Amino acid sequence: MDYKKFGNTYVMRIDRGEEIIETLKKFCIENEINLASVKGIGLVNKAKIGIFDTSKKKYNFIELTGDYEITSLLGNISTMNDEICIHLHINLADHECKTYGGHLDLGIIGVTGELIIEAIDGKVDRAFNEEIGSNLLKFD
Repeated sequence: MDYKKFGNTYVMRIDRGEEIIETLKKFCIENEINLASVKGIGLVNKAKIGIFDTSKKKYNFIELTGDYEITSLLGNISTMNDEICIHLHINLADHECKTYGGHLDLGIIGVTGELIIEAIDGKVDRAFNEEIGSNLLKFD
């Protein structure tokens, strides 16, 4: 991973073999970023994505292996229990341009990942909501 900072904006390259969420979390800790928006493109060769099942209050995940173009990566960075919380959604296209999308649980870069991180001054926490069954943004 490498990056360059421009004001509160970071342009990041994630390298082959690096995991997206793990790399972002490490980057945020090192740069003291507690709140940000994220967008990106690139290619993964392994991914785990899911959709939240509201009736069961859990994610249903699928795993994808092979070359998948990241056509869109969007999300945010916040905190939960004083730890960095990365929340990303991703759209992936296969070799026939068929797309898969959902909540990103794992993404291993196959060629490169190009991300733009917009750091926001401040902090927003998350808290588990029993009724919903998910971690929601919490505003004090």
